[in-house]
Amino acid sequence: MTPDLTAVGDTGLLDTLQHEVALFARRAEQTRLGGVGQVRNSMDRAAYLLLNRLDKEGPMGVKALAASMGIDSSTVTRQVAPLVDTGLVKRTSHPEDGRAVVLQLSPRGQARLEEVRASRRQLMAELTHDWAPEEREAFCGLLARFNGALSARMAGHERGDS
Repeated sequence: MTPDLTAVGDTGLLDTLQHEVALFARRAEQTRLGGVGQVRNSMDRAAYLLLNRLDKEGPMGVKALAASMGIDSSTVTRQVAPLVDTGLVKRTSHPEDGRAVVLQLSPRGQARLEEVRASRRQLMAELTHDWAPEEREAFCGLLARFNGALSARMAGHERGDS
């Protein structure tokens, strides 16, 4: 059973935090934090995260990609299909097991990902233009920590932990 941790914190602050997170989630989804210019809103979140993962971790199978993203294989299969159709991802044979399929970022996918990243970097620069570098670093660190806590919680629930 999970203990009630609200007693250790200020409930008013926790109410404000949950409200701000809810607003952030809604606004992020509305804009998809897509960037600026012509690239704005031109790549959905799922595609961006899949391409990003393939770029950072290299070619991999559907199961490995799903595991690394914390989602199921059927979701990856469904989300990657349009990326293959548009030539952003290519399916190739596994180098050691020709029967297995490996997903790989195509040169077109790499170029598109870089275009989207540049647009999103510009948006982040605009949104935080009046922040000190230390504030950007602190925000990134805290947001990464928050996302890590959410991921750990989700993984615990999938395992049946309380």
